[in-house]
Amino acid sequence: MTIHPRSSAWPADRVAEARAVLADVAHHSDLLIRLACNVLAQHGETPGERADAQRLLVVVDARRPVQRAQREDQGRAAR
Repeated sequence: MTIHPRSSAWPADRVAEARAVLADVAHHSDLLIRLACNVLAQHGETPGERADAQRLLVVVDARRPVQRAQREDQGRAAR
């Protein structure tokens, strides 16, 4: 396990990777898009960027088949 010092650039790197994923959503899986949305919704630089990521997350969630969404939601509730 790598422990990053607080002054490292890893958060900025993750945000940059998330932006790259969202810039090319047609070539990435829904799982990766959801992860990128979650990163930007929490760590985006501007309120607009965070809001856009949250909106896209709603769209991606709406594309999930109903049964799969119910299984995933039940799994989260059990934790």
